[in-house]
Amino acid sequence: MARLHGGGQLTALDAYAIARDFLFGEAELLDARRFEDWLALLAPEVCYQAPVRVTRERSDLSEFSDSMFHFDESQQTLRWRVERLRTEFAWAEDPPSRTRHFVSNIRVQSASADRLEVASYLLLYRNRGTDSAHDLLSCERLDRLRQIDSAWKLERRQIYLDQSTIGTKNLGIFL
Repeated sequence: MARLHGGGQLTALDAYAIARDFLFGEAELLDARRFEDWLALLAPEVCYQAPVRVTRERSDLSEFSDSMFHFDESQQTLRWRVERLRTEFAWAEDPPSRTRHFVSNIRVQSASADRLEVASYLLLYRNRGTDSAHDLLSCERLDRLRQIDSAWKLERRQIYLDQSTIGTKNLGIFL
């Protein structure tokens, strides 16, 4: 169990351990296609977004759009995606992708007794069917984890893909 010190704050090591264990456990569920178990990690009000990267020449503006998204999901839309994966109509994922989520560079940016702001890098390997070709997607993820009823849940995820043009045929997978 994580230790608290004065003011109801987690120690830095405990906050890191919580974030690491959550992200590694999440990656394991996604790679095993245990999507219903993954949904259980989401807070009811989860916001799961991947804004589009916009290439700008020497601009002070953000490289990411605040109005265009590869996906902008809620718990309900994520649930619908998972339910659809279990039907015959999930053509983008038939056969299912084999994925490997490599999570690294985990940094706890702020921590309290019931909330963590966490940044991490993700490298995702994806292969389908008997094709020797594979996809590699890399990104930075900014997550907010919140403790709800003694369990840590993903409340918000911002996914900043490193590519401005994504080479994969679809985004029927979870980052």
